[in-house]
Amino acid sequence: MTAIDLGLPTIAGLAGVPTVSDSDVPQKAKDFKSDQEVRWCPGCGDYAVLAAMQGFLPELGLRRENIVFVSGIGCSSRFPYYMNTYGMHSIHGRAPAIATGLSVARPDLSVWVITGDGDALSIGGNHLMHALRRNVNLKILLFNNRIYGLTKGQYSPTSEVGKVTKSTPMGSLDHPFNPVSLALGAEATFVARALDSDRKQLTEVLRAAAQHRGTALVEIYQNCPIFNDGAFDVLKEPGERERRIIPLRSGEPIRFGAEGEYGVVRDPATGSLQVRKVAEVGEDALVTHDAALDDPSYAFALSRLGGQDLEHTVTGVFRAVSRTSYDDLARSQVQQAHEDRGADLAALLRGRDTWTVS
Repeated sequence: MTAIDLGLPTIAGLAGVPTVSDSDVPQKAKDFKSDQEVRWCPGCGDYAVLAAMQGFLPELGLRRENIVFVSGIGCSSRFPYYMNTYGMHSIHGRAPAIATGLSVARPDLSVWVITGDGDALSIGGNHLMHALRRNVNLKILLFNNRIYGLTKGQYSPTSEVGKVTKSTPMGSLDHPFNPVSLALGAEATFVARALDSDRKQLTEVLRAAAQHRGTALVEIYQNCPIFNDGAFDVLKEPGERERRIIPLRSGEPIRFGAEGEYGVVRDPATGSLQVRKVAEVGEDALVTHDAALDDPSYAFALSRLGGQDLEHTVTGVFRAVSRTSYDDLARSQVQQAHEDRGADLAALLRGRDTWTVS
């Protein structure tokens, strides 16, 4: 079943969303900055994500009135206030549900969801999971700082075991979610991870997510300087970051380290992925990254390379496959009902027929 042709000018991956015409003034980052004072704590990683978003959006060539940011509740959820686009600061955990309705009803919009690890994975876990499996045409940015920041420092669904917080004074007993593994388990068609401090890779990932037709989830490791400061410092320290971060590049062997001395190989006995020294296994043994594999098990295995201690952290695009989006299917179904059965949804909604149900 194919999507309805809306007859609108588009760019790749954003079918149905009107673009800026040649007669319009070219957009710049400042055009996407609202007149609201940005009010996050000094040093918050949200500033970096906001700057990256405002910096790359002009590249898409979309009209600002055709871009919408929907957020839930949390520090990151102030994001829509600072974007000079349409936006909605919605209900705790329900941003994916609200955004789903918007995406289905308005194919002319590019819809983004801004959420945090608490908002998305605790009260909002059910909504997130179903948005992912349905493949609604949404771009979901999950800010993960491993803590509840807005409510002043309780442990979150991504806090590591043993985390001492105001709500876990003797240490958390919960095993944390791995957001990337969760998304891949729901068979999301696009899943990626980036760091707030790596502007170049973050922009590349956001760009790829924007071009994807369907649900794109991007986990962003984001520092909370007040309640969980330095949670990801080991991924930023010279020497440590080269040894720990495993960057994914499509079509290239997965190799990392200051001198490229480490690589990812497949265990012949279990089929799982492991980190080994290239000198020990040889270059031919390295796994070549392919985000377009239809089977999500490979991408899931990549997501399991990293642990709570961040000894190894995979970044970049894990999976990017094509599957017809939920909203395209829904609109096609309505059109098919109209053509095959003469059904008129608009007439039904506006009609005066009533029924008495006893």
